[in-house]
Amino acid sequence: MTDTLVAPTGPARPTRRSSGLFRLTPTSGIGLGVALVWFSVLVLLPLAAVVGAAAAGGWGAFWNTLTDAQTFAALRLTVVEAALVTVVNAVIGTVVAWVLVRDQFFGKRILDVVIDIPFALPTIVAGLVLLTLYGPESPVGINIVNTRQGIFLALLFVTLPFVVRTVQPVLIELDADVEEAAASLGASRLTTFRRIILPSLVPAITAGSSLGFARAISEFGSLVLISGNTPYQTEVASLKILKFIEGDNQAGAAAVAVLLLLVAIVTIVVLDLVARRVARRG
Repeated sequence: MTDTLVAPTGPARPTRRSSGLFRLTPTSGIGLGVALVWFSVLVLLPLAAVVGAAAAGGWGAFWNTLTDAQTFAALRLTVVEAALVTVVNAVIGTVVAWVLVRDQFFGKRILDVVIDIPFALPTIVAGLVLLTLYGPESPVGINIVNTRQGIFLALLFVTLPFVVRTVQPVLIELDADVEEAAASLGASRLTTFRRIILPSLVPAITAGSSLGFARAISEFGSLVLISGNTPYQTEVASLKILKFIEGDNQAGAAAVAVLLLLVAIVTIVVLDLVARRVARRG
């Protein structure tokens, strides 16, 4: 008996060009074009305009703006507070996500909803809430207005959900059988967490931390009422940008904005590299 070869049936696989790129269908090409145009209009063109405004006065003016003592103090305060908030969120956000996924307790659904309140509230309303609770007429006797502690608390409030919401889905999808197998082989809880759970969570933690950091260094609304905007003490970068604009110094405002953009991009890239390295080692 001779074997008969039958041609495989099913959906055709995408063919490759000689250059190694996939050939797009007309529908995919239109979709890609729409996506690129939309992304350019919303992101690339505004960013290019800001960079152009920052470069309008030349490199000397750009450098002088950023090295000005008052501007540098505002930038340093913003980055330091945002970094501290990011570290706290990475730890506490992961703990909160773990509790919401792995534990059962009364009020769990209410807590799950409350975590999203900073997303729903306008930031100026968040500042008003904090001012009412921790202002000069605080019902609990704590006044953090015009202090670095107030800036830290405001940034912590508006960035709370980022790590929680990025880690939570990963924990839900994490296979508990792997943890049970590790425990049956004699692995301690710390070893199981470090070698099995943490490598799976690190990409989500770093993604949420990156989003939280980018939000923190650009926060404006909640800080208007809390920071006090005192030069060299509680003046943050976003309020410094507002001062430049009010003083008809658009190039100075654009210079600070460009630096904040570069800091955010570098932070995102570094955290992504850390996540990849930890995941490989795990």
